[in-house]
Amino acid sequence: MVGYAMNASHLDESIPAHRVVNRNGVLTGKHHFEHPNKMEELLTEEGIRIKGDRIVDFPSVFWDPEKNLYL
Repeated sequence: MVGYAMNASHLDESIPAHRVVNRNGVLTGKHHFEHPNKMEELLTEEGIRIKGDRIVDFPSVFWDPEKNLYL
């Protein structure tokens, strides 16, 4: 499902696909954007620091659905 959403994300800018990174905080989805730096630019605009295509201090910004959703 995530792959499908990433492939379709360029059709709908309301999908925050730039926030989808791998389990280590690496910007592996950047090839889904119109230019290679767009994902980093969008994250930086949100105050996320990036170094070498990886989110700096990833645990501090990681959203864990098991901890953050109230079921």
